[in-house]
Amino acid sequence: MAHECPLSPRVPTVPRCDGRKGVVDPPAQDSCSGSPVSLPVVSGCRQQQVAVSLGQRPRCALGRSPVQEDPRGMRTRGGRGPAGDEDSRGMRTRGGRAAARAHSGTPSRSLCKLMPGADPTLGRPDRDGDPCRYRPELGADPPRQAPSDPAQTVNIAGAEIWLLPVPPRARPRARRGRPVLVQLQPRPPAPPRLPAPAGGTGGTAGTSSTGARRATEAPGASETAGVWEAPGAPGAPGAPGAPGAPGAPAPRPRTMICGKKARPAAEQPRSPLYGPGGSRRPGRALKKMGLTEDEDVQRMLRGSLLRKIKARGVPRERLFRLQEDGATVCFEGRFRGAHSLRSFSVLHVEGVREGHQSEGLRKYGATFPECHCFTIVLKGKLKNLDLAARGEEDARHWVQGLTKLMGRLQAMSQAEKLDHWIHGVLQRADRNKDNKMSFREVKSMLRMINIDMDDGYAYRLFRECDRSGNERLEGRELEEFCRRLLRRPELEELFGHYSGEDLVLSAEELQDFLRDQGEDASLRQARSIIRAHELNEKARQQDLMMLDGFMMYLLSSAGDILNQEHTKVHQDMSQPLCHYFISSSHNTYLTRNQIGGTSSTEAYIRALMSGCRCVELDCWEGSDGEPIVYHGHTLTSKILFRDVIESIRDYAFKQSPYPVILSLENHCGLEQQATMAHHMRVILGDMLLAQPLEGQDPHSLPSPEQLKGKVLVKGKKLPEPWHEPQGITSLPEPEDEEEEEEEEEEEERFQERSRRQSSQALQEIRPLQAKDASQVAPELSALVVYCQAVPFPGLAHALRHPQPWQMSSFSERKARKLIKEAGAALVRYNAQQLSRIYPLGLKMNSSNYNPQEMWNAGCQLVALNFQTPGYEMDLNAGRFLGNGRCGYVLKPPCLRCPPGQGSRSLLLHVRVISAQQLPKLHREKGSSIVDPFVRVEIHGVPADCARQQTHHKLNNGFNPRWEETLSFQLRVPELALLRFVVEDYDTTSCNDFVGQFTLPLGSVRQGYRHIHLLSRAGASLSPATLFVHIRCQSL
Repeated sequence: MAHECPLSPRVPTVPRCDGRKGVVDPPAQDSCSGSPVSLPVVSGCRQQQVAVSLGQRPRCALGRSPVQEDPRGMRTRGGRGPAGDEDSRGMRTRGGRAAARAHSGTPSRSLCKLMPGADPTLGRPDRDGDPCRYRPELGADPPRQAPSDPAQTVNIAGAEIWLLPVPPRARPRARRGRPVLVQLQPRPPAPPRLPAPAGGTGGTAGTSSTGARRATEAPGASETAGVWEAPGAPGAPGAPGAPGAPGAPAPRPRTMICGKKARPAAEQPRSPLYGPGGSRRPGRALKKMGLTEDEDVQRMLRGSLLRKIKARGVPRERLFRLQEDGATVCFEGRFRGAHSLRSFSVLHVEGVREGHQSEGLRKYGATFPECHCFTIVLKGKLKNLDLAARGEEDARHWVQGLTKLMGRLQAMSQAEKLDHWIHGVLQRADRNKDNKMSFREVKSMLRMINIDMDDGYAYRLFRECDRSGNERLEGRELEEFCRRLLRRPELEELFGHYSGEDLVLSAEELQDFLRDQGEDASLRQARSIIRAHELNEKARQQDLMMLDGFMMYLLSSAGDILNQEHTKVHQDMSQPLCHYFISSSHNTYLTRNQIGGTSSTEAYIRALMSGCRCVELDCWEGSDGEPIVYHGHTLTSKILFRDVIESIRDYAFKQSPYPVILSLENHCGLEQQATMAHHMRVILGDMLLAQPLEGQDPHSLPSPEQLKGKVLVKGKKLPEPWHEPQGITSLPEPEDEEEEEEEEEEEERFQERSRRQSSQALQEIRPLQAKDASQVAPELSALVVYCQAVPFPGLAHALRHPQPWQMSSFSERKARKLIKEAGAALVRYNAQQLSRIYPLGLKMNSSNYNPQEMWNAGCQLVALNFQTPGYEMDLNAGRFLGNGRCGYVLKPPCLRCPPGQGSRSLLLHVRVISAQQLPKLHREKGSSIVDPFVRVEIHGVPADCARQQTHHKLNNGFNPRWEETLSFQLRVPELALLRFVVEDYDTTSCNDFVGQFTLPLGSVRQGYRHIHLLSRAGASLSPATLFVHIRCQSL
């Protein structure tokens, strides 16, 4: 097959190379130089590639199937295509369009991409007036380099041959009858040894595609027309005869030849050192945070070799490095045996612990000095990173650097967060790291941020911002482009409504807006808002607000849908414990399912740090006299009871000062029960409540305020001599009450036996009581004060003889049955003493139940599997979002003092206006863009439960706009939760979850509000938001 030379109207004949027999056609006449061309046999040899040295006159050849353009600018590719026609050279063109321009002697714009040495002065100007030029970012292969050893050259038929070794992974597979890559380049007189790139592994650069890329970054290397040359080689800048040097001849293109399209070499994975981030210079984001000169951050930018400590395998050193955005840390990981570049966001870091302060480091990091170790705790279900540095200094730099970055990122204003997000997107889209954006990179960026913009409109916007006219956006041009993308027409309309034609909001006009929002509308408050959020200094000095400042105000916490007063403890905390909903966890020790999941003390830490105030410990007999915690008779791993108590001691009161309840499911013998009591007394010390509070009324429970900083134990208790039972139901059962799968049958047997027994029952039971007492160690019984676990005696008996210090546990099935049969009586029972609800034990995947129906009946301890995300955990997080997330929420009056006065009905109007910067769901699919819709849900009493949704918007996850109003009527608004869900509409399968936010209706603020979305695991999806208008109307 012949290829056309774009530098000559004549079509030369390229000799054929037979890969089977090693036969080469006779030398052909070069139409450009007139010198003979001879190609050696290279097909069938997989060990090396051959480069043939020609004269100084250039000639053209292609490294792959030619890509052409027809007269109307349509791209065509040689080879077979749909409905392709064959041209005069035996080449097919897509769609039957011939590459007419190929015979005119002028190279097309697309063809020049494949000619690394094409002379820019010979190319036809493209649409924007720029001449054709080699652009490595558009897909051209990097050229091979001269061998460093002169012995690796041979002479065949008068031509000098360069033998270039092919890396094992990059060797193209030779096929029968198809020659592999041949490169024709002028050979320098004496090729020097190429310098190894900084950070390389030795050897000559150019032995792989990765090495060729790195060689361009070596000091002293230069890149001329896309071909790398050694310093001082002919053609290199400053060398004799180089283009631009005094007395140098006119520049001539350097060309490459190959035969038929060869299989491309597999690209070697890039080291994290050359991964995303490019240059090691501090980025704009770090300048904004004021950390460019910080010693700790500088060390993180350079990177450190850290060992990742884990249960299996030998800890290997991996390069961890902070990216220029100041919010991403990259490192090399392994997935199913393959190396991959992994990363995590500093925004998802919950904390950093120094030394052996994690379960993983205590178990598997004992061989490393404690001063070298630290743990990065990640939010949600992400696993912690247990790391060991080479030295104490490295570990200190990372601990302090991450702490500084976390503080700065959390303290950012909304404007800074938005600017930081834009910078991160631009950095990912800038492929060649030149701080300039071509139109192709802009299109890639639009797909990253979920915009499917029409090409014509996108290019028009690109050209309007390209003030320099060089088809690249940089500096202020990029800022203007991003500003146009971030336009909020709905906010412009709202701003214009209050500001009038001058589009400047005065303090008096802002006062009108605040009045309509239902907020403090004083002039002083309006001026303080302007001073806090206005970006323009001159406007701020004159108490004026521009559009950008107005947008920043609405995006800040002041414009959030959650009442900011409820982010602090604002409820009465002096009422009895039974008057509060208490955040509770089931099987707290598990990180996955309850059949084969992992048990970990980290699960207790995560639960406590999320505001959980009641955790569960399944205690079993362990070896060496030490009780263990795990899910009995399953494949879950085991952890020491002592380690769990130590974790509770360290983290019980970091998130909330109010009491923590330890729900013990005891399967230990008397000896290890005594060990459990000893560990709790010694480790917890004064935090453990072992005696009733002085002056406390025995007929009521103490308040959370009275129990601040205390740990309460829930378990079985031996009868006190002064507590004579008032009836049979006050005595313990021989069965293990906390063995949850058998608890319902036990309660039914207990109630059946109590109905059959006569007046002699008390005397018959007393000997049994002594037998039961032997099953509980006195040391452990003494620690149970206000949470004595007893079988449920039945609603009738419990209401006649209330025992506030006693509590019963119910499975979700038993609770639903009680609600259905005697809901009002259960509400009265829960107004006097505590009850705990737990999931059915038959749920292998540790799924949850709807907690709302249990809260409707006044149940306080509604225990859920915290390790299982879903709408149930969203509701739990929403219920305890208010009152400072302290884990205690005061029940409404109708549940505290039934039958209290009912609340007034409410009509809720939710106008869903727009969404902003929704996350991309399938990052591996560049063309995948969400089709979002919003669903608004009400969770409350059965009569109030409802859901409505908007229509979906096609291919717009960046700034979709709906302007749809959804209305709901609520009969008991005090119990209602409001949930916003964004999903990706799919016609052929289930809709994909995008984000959500749930909060109590009592914490909702009216007016124009932003909703900051959360992921399925509860992590922030910043800067993804919904913009809504809320209006409540009493009926």
